[in-house]
Amino acid sequence: MGGEQEEERFDGMLLAMAQQHEGGVQELVNTFFSFLRRKTDFFIGGEEGMAEKQDTEEDEEEDEKDKGKLKPNLGNGADLPNYRWTQTLSELDLAVPFCVNFRLKGKDMVVDIQRRHLRVGLKGQPAIIDGELYNEVKVEESSWLIEDGKVVTVHLEKINKMEWWSRLVSSDPEINTKKINPENSKLSDLDSETRSMVEKMMYDQRQKSMGLPTSDEQKKQEILKKFMDQHPEMDFSKAKFN
Repeated sequence: MGGEQEEERFDGMLLAMAQQHEGGVQELVNTFFSFLRRKTDFFIGGEEGMAEKQDTEEDEEEDEKDKGKLKPNLGNGADLPNYRWTQTLSELDLAVPFCVNFRLKGKDMVVDIQRRHLRVGLKGQPAIIDGELYNEVKVEESSWLIEDGKVVTVHLEKINKMEWWSRLVSSDPEINTKKINPENSKLSDLDSETRSMVEKMMYDQRQKSMGLPTSDEQKKQEILKKFMDQHPEMDFSKAKFN
């Protein structure tokens, strides 16, 4: 019985830790191994890399499916031999350079944007892109133009604005969407309501870190000041304000 109690005496502590690990048991084990590796000599003399082996076994199983996929470019898209594309969660931009010795004009081009299909090329020549899009786009909000007389740029608005595309058209090699860095999606790409909410949170965070009032506190102070200005007959000198 004593042995059983001995085993159970850390249960409360371990359960509390487990509850803070959203990734479940594997994440709890990783935390434990990380602690042993960083703060104790538990692994010294053990076989080199044993903890890391346990740490990464699960990752390797997941990565197996992603082997051979391209690493996303800085714009969360792909740099391919004939064109380059970038994306945010809500839209996608494509640049197709043409090696021609004249300035391209609209009449020289074939650009056809459909809900699930894209075609880009020079008139009378095989298209550079002609394939089924990864997912549906809003045709009426998509557009294209010619830059510097040499590069055709296409802007596509995604219908599903909560998804990373792993390729532009079905014939493209896939990028590994797990390696996407959402930070590369600019704040300006968010819709105005989300953007103002994020900006307010960032502002409040900065104010707090400097010991200054948050936007809500500033608003309260402004209302209070207005009220005080409108009522000069009242004596606020002894009032305490939080």
